[in-house]
Amino acid sequence: MHKSLRIAAVATACAVAGGALYGAGAATAGQSTANSTHEPYNIGLLVKDIDAYYGTAADANGVYQASPTSPYAKDLASVDKAARKYIDQAARKAHHKGEKPAVVFDIDDTLLLSLDYEKRYNYTYNATTWADYVNRADRPAVFGSPELVQYAEKKGVEVFYNSGLSEAQRSAAVENLKKIGADVNLDTDHVFLKDKANPPSYLSACATPGTWTCTTVQYKSGTRAHIEKDLGYEIIANFGDQYSDLDGGYADRTYKLPNPTYFVS
Repeated sequence: MHKSLRIAAVATACAVAGGALYGAGAATAGQSTANSTHEPYNIGLLVKDIDAYYGTAADANGVYQASPTSPYAKDLASVDKAARKYIDQAARKAHHKGEKPAVVFDIDDTLLLSLDYEKRYNYTYNATTWADYVNRADRPAVFGSPELVQYAEKKGVEVFYNSGLSEAQRSAAVENLKKIGADVNLDTDHVFLKDKANPPSYLSACATPGTWTCTTVQYKSGTRAHIEKDLGYEIIANFGDQYSDLDGGYADRTYKLPNPTYFVS
C-alpha cells in the first residue's frame, strides 16, 4: 500500500463520515483541506482522540487492538447493516435481470486492520517497515468485513478485491485474508494488486511495462472498469476506507469505512 499522504483527520469527523454512505457525486465529502491557514489541531490531542475512537489498547502480546465496543466498531456496524440490506436487494434485482452482480473490496483497513502499525510507528509510513508488517500476515480483521464478504457470496454475488498492495505482497495478503475468514475468491482472477513491472493492458493509459504513472483513482477505477467491461459483471457495491478507493465510477453504490489514521490521494 503506497501512502502518498498521511494526514490524520479528527476522529469525531471521521466517525460521521465513516458511518454514512458515501454517495455518488460526493467525492470530497468528509475530506478536510491540508492547506488550512489556521493553527492545526494539536497532534498530541489528535492522537488521544484517535485512541479514544478506536478504543486502542495493547493485548497480552503487546499488539494494539481496536475495541469491539468502540465508536469505530459502532460506525462499522452501521455501514455493515446498510450494506447487507442493499446487497440483498441489489443481488435479487440483478439476478432477475440476468446480470452478474459483484462487489469490490479494498484490503488495507477495509478488511485487514493496520492500527498496530500506525500506532507503533506513530502514524508515519516507511516502505521497509510496512512491507515487513504486511508480510507477517497477522493483521486482525476490520470488524464485520469478513462476514460481509461471506454474506455477499451467499447471496450469489461475485467477490473481487482491489488493493494498492504490490504483486510481491500477494501471498501474504491471501494468507492473512484466509486467517480472518475472508476466504472467498482469493485467486489471481479476483485479487487485483499493483504490478508495476508488468501492468495489465487495461491500465495502458497510465501504465506500461517499467513505467507507472497511475494515480490511486486511475488504478482502482480502471480495475473496476475491467471487471465490468471485460469480465461482464455489474458492480453493485464498492467498499474502501479511502475516498480514492471509491472515486472514478464503475460501481452502483459505494461505502466509505472510517479511517482517521492516514489519507491516500
